This record gives sequence, structure tokens and C-alpha cells, in this order.
Amino acid sequence: MYKLIRPWLFKQDPEKTHELTLGILSKWHRTPLSLLWKQNLPSKPVRVMGIDFPNPVGLAAGLDKNAECIDAFAQMGFGFIEVGTVTPLAQPGNDKPRLFRLVEDEAIINRMGFNNHGVNVLLENVKASSYKGVLGINIGKNKNTPEERALDDYLACLEKVYPYAGYVTINISSPNTPGLRDLQHGSSLDALLSGLKESQLELANKYDRYVPLVVKIAPDLEESEVEVMAQSLLRNKMDGVIATNTTLSRDGLRDDKAKEAGGLSGKPLQNKSTRIIELLCKTLQRQIPVIGVGGIDSPEAAQAKFRAGASLVQIYTGFIYQGPGLIRSIVNHL
Repeated sequence: MYKLIRPWLFKQDPEKTHELTLGILSKWHRTPLSLLWKQNLPSKPVRVMGIDFPNPVGLAAGLDKNAECIDAFAQMGFGFIEVGTVTPLAQPGNDKPRLFRLVEDEAIINRMGFNNHGVNVLLENVKASSYKGVLGINIGKNKNTPEERALDDYLACLEKVYPYAGYVTINISSPNTPGLRDLQHGSSLDALLSGLKESQLELANKYDRYVPLVVKIAPDLEESEVEVMAQSLLRNKMDGVIATNTTLSRDGLRDDKAKEAGGLSGKPLQNKSTRIIELLCKTLQRQIPVIGVGGIDSPEAAQAKFRAGASLVQIYTGFIYQGPGLIRSIVNHL
């Protein structure tokens, strides 16, 4: 079905198509029309971070920023769903246009800028959902919050989402919030992670429930930077790492829209993200699990992430290009 409607969808403005699709999913998931995307997939269970996942294929953050369509995505067979990035306060994000399809390259460029309705709205949507599976909540800082106060924003979000999350992702790698990627380095990274770890342990005691903390990193890192970051993750006892976010590289692109500013996702990111996974796993020595994301458009691409050392994978751009059938294809080939 998706192959039939995709040509029409791809003729429309990308952001309007995104909003239209989310609107349909949120309204139709309780109706017979949900049969358009429902899938019953075989069980391929895996245990990671102390969590039991029905299969290791998840939805990456960014598609459902406000947690409006959790139930519909669950019907597609995802083994876990990550919503967000969410910030303490609602913010409009960057000026439009800010989302571009590079069809020739099977890629997307976005410079959305953490547009979202704020953490309180996201949590109302989470509470209204009937989803009982593994829910990751991805948190970030508001654009107007200075870098030196970033920890305050992450702590505010962590405290609010903790009771409702299966795990929480710390997004310090989006290229579309000024200064955010600076938090990936040196003393800034250690200060952020140590502060979050302290809060996590306090919240675990308060709720008598341990919720893992995961850090999402960029693909545009040198080997030495990956090694230093891995040591910081170990030192601060993080529970997992997602590799990777979007890239600023434009190497080898053919589409005219490649000149647009923003983070690039999709097939061109495939090898770059796999390289980061390999470097991470080499340094971490499997003490911290890695979630692989970036350019997964086939069972073979997913297997490359697993061979590199990933314990779980997430899809986004490949899902946009191929639809729910990609989930089935990957799970069936595990």
C-alpha cells in the first residue's frame, strides 16, 4: 500500500506531508483503517540495558516529537519507540522551509531545531496512549538556554519524563541547535553526564525503578574524539549510547538540494554511522550497549550495524522511503 501512495506523498511539501501523516496516524489508529499499516511480526526477543525488547528494531527520535502517534507506530511492529526530542518549554524551531528530501540520494536534510510542544504536552500524550511496550523519551535543551545552563534543562526534562519512560535519551548531537554539539566534549560532557547520573539515581530511589540513561552522539567525530567520549560514558556509568545522529557532511551527494544547511540522514550516512559504532564498541569493550542508527534501509544494512557491535537498531529515513514493510523485512531476516 505504501508503495502506491508514496509517489503522491513525495510530490507534496515534506513538512506538510509529515504533519498530514501524523494526523492520520493519530486519528485512525483506533479504526478499521489502521489495517493499512498494522503488522503482526514474529517475536525476536532481546534483552538490553535490563529491558526486554520484543524485537531489536526501533523507531528513532524525531519522527514523533510530541508522542502523538505512539499507538499507531506500535501497530506497525516496532520493538521499541523513541519520541522527542522534547524540551522543557515549547518552541517553534527554525524558520521554514527546514525539511528537504534528496530522493536521488535516498536521504533527508533537516534543520528543524527541536520544534516541539514542550515536555508537559508530550507527557499528556504518553499518558493517553495505550502502549505498553518499550518507550524511549529523547530530551534536549531549549534554544534560548545558554550552554552553561544546559544541565538545568536536561534535569528538568529528566525529572518529568522519568516515571513514564522505558529509557531516556540525552540528545547532545543535533546540529540544528547552536552550541549543542559542544556538550559532547571535555569537561562540558563530564559535567552534564555526572549531573544527570546523580539525578537518575535519586529518581530511581524515589520511584523504586531504574530507568536507563542513553546518550546520542554525532557521526562527525574523529577517532580520538570517539575514544575520549567513550571513556566519559564509562566514567559516568551511562547505560547506553546511540550512534548516530545526522551528519553535516555532504560527500558524494547528487541531489541539488544537498546545498541546504542542516543534518543529513539516510543512505549516505550508512557507512559513517557504522564506523562510529565500530570505534565505540572497540573502546567500550561491550561494557555499554550501542544502539545503531543511520542509513538503515534494508536487512543487510541492519546486519552491518549488528556486526559492528550494535545491540539494537533504529530506523527513520529508510522508514520514510520504504514504509512499514522495512520493519517486517528486517525482523524477518534476523
